Amino acid sequence: MTDPSAPKQNRLLNSLPAAVYERLLPYMEEVVLPQGQVIYESGADLNHAYFPTTCIVTLLSIMENGASAGSAVVGNEGVVGVALFMGGGTMPNQAVVQSAGYAYRLKKHLLVQEFNRSGGRRSGALNNLLLRYTQSLLTQMAQIAACNRHHSVDQQLCRLLLLSLDRLPSNHIAMTQALIATMLGVRREGVAEAAGKLQKAGLIYYCRGQIKVLDRTGLEARACECYQVVKTEFDRLFLR
Repeated sequence: MTDPSAPKQNRLLNSLPAAVYERLLPYMEEVVLPQGQVIYESGADLNHAYFPTTCIVTLLSIMENGASAGSAVVGNEGVVGVALFMGGGTMPNQAVVQSAGYAYRLKKHLLVQEFNRSGGRRSGALNNLLLRYTQSLLTQMAQIAACNRHHSVDQQLCRLLLLSLDRLPSNHIAMTQALIATMLGVRREGVAEAAGKLQKAGLIYYCRGQIKVLDRTGLEARACECYQVVKTEFDRLFLR
């Protein structure tokens, strides 16, 4: 039986040529990330890249008055810390663990060294893969910004739940109303009302921070187009 927390449960790591994966594997450190843990603060120096396997990390934009909204979610399809290989050393976002689980982290200099490796397509495999991933991440950020501006809280919640399901091994999601409100940038009362509508429609069961998706097809039908736009771009990344 495959270990759900093994490095290759991260789709980026699993997509690497065997030689590149074996070169990085001895330096990959397994870490347990509890819900609510801040991986890095906005503007802080980044020392590691994180490759989630069973956890989900949310990138939050924080305002001066303390208000916040999620700009992207990263799970087993990606990596947290794109600034490390994009020429920066900090990010304007706060990275917070949305769903607890495992990840593998790689020190900054090792990631940059492999990213800058040259000598042909296979030698530059991590470079090619991470640049394509970054393009997909930017698509997600742009689509979520538009979604938060133009779509209802019900639709935003559907989008968030579906993106989370795509990054988890089951149909159970651990998220409190307070956390969802923070991620969507809305009032907690709005989240309670939206979740209540979805539960009444038989799409989810929600109790004390635990969400069970009962009807994924129905959830997709109720979501706005933003979920499918983001999913299509990520699927294109891995089907190339």
